[in-house]
Amino acid sequence: MEFYNNWWEEKRSAWLYSIMAAHEKNILHKKLFTDLKEAAEKQALLWEGKMTVDKPLIFTPDLRSKIVASLISLLGTEYMHTILSAMKIRGMSVFTQYHNEHKHTSISATSNLRAAVFGVNDGLISNMSLILGIAGANANQHFIVLAGIAGLLAGACSMGAGEYISVRSQREVFEYQIAIERQELEEYPEEEMEELSLIYQARRIPKEQADMLAKLMIENPETGLNTLAREELGLNPEELVSPVGAMLASFISFAVGASIPILPFLFGKHDWNLGVSMALTAAALFMIGTVLSLFTNRNPILLGLRMLGTGCIAGVLTFFIGKMIGVG
Repeated sequence: MEFYNNWWEEKRSAWLYSIMAAHEKNILHKKLFTDLKEAAEKQALLWEGKMTVDKPLIFTPDLRSKIVASLISLLGTEYMHTILSAMKIRGMSVFTQYHNEHKHTSISATSNLRAAVFGVNDGLISNMSLILGIAGANANQHFIVLAGIAGLLAGACSMGAGEYISVRSQREVFEYQIAIERQELEEYPEEEMEELSLIYQARRIPKEQADMLAKLMIENPETGLNTLAREELGLNPEELVSPVGAMLASFISFAVGASIPILPFLFGKHDWNLGVSMALTAAALFMIGTVLSLFTNRNPILLGLRMLGTGCIAGVLTFFIGKMIGVG
């Protein structure tokens, strides 16, 4: 079974590489993905040779791979490199060395996308739980709608403010560290060059080459600062997440998620309001689980069911708590 799993992983990689190469505009990247596809095919043959099979193995991509392939065709490999890395697709380092505004934006967009997915999930679970708790207390529909809207606004503001403060604080720490590094580079360039050379030597680069490489980096102030920040601090100055972007992503995504359980109640008082609200929330939770599987290399169906189960537990608990309070 282990040999088959390894074979399947290599065949999936080769399949995705072919799609990546077909939609890649950069000639060097296209060649890289084509070469990696051939390497994956060869590795798959080696694993196949270790198995005893009656007939040739046929590779069939799973649902997650098909979704990722569709997104590659739609968005391009560059915007999918984080998800592809999670799937153990090699060669994604070509998209992590960004030195221009457009590529920096793609990194922020990926971070904001993940924040948005979690924001929608939080909005769904919290507001559905709130509505179920109030429904369990036998409150009328007007009160349910009022509480749902209040929960939406309060939760979205709280999420947005919390995300802004968190990212802003983290960014200030990074900016402070980078500012210190900039000052040291201006005042003690030779010492910084020596430190950088020692780092390269620790990576088994010969001393002469390390000295030459460090000198080349330090001679250009901006390149030197970026290199020192990466090598000494483990930071990339061009990859600092925008606190405003994170705030807006969290606020909007939470509001979108929290609005779904309220929607059925806005069409007047009917017997089906609560049932439709629960059904919409369940479908949305399952869909969010499948989307999160793209970042975690997990089975989309299982992750969708897990997300749905989490929401169900939260909803059942608040419903019975509301029922007990209402009875009391």
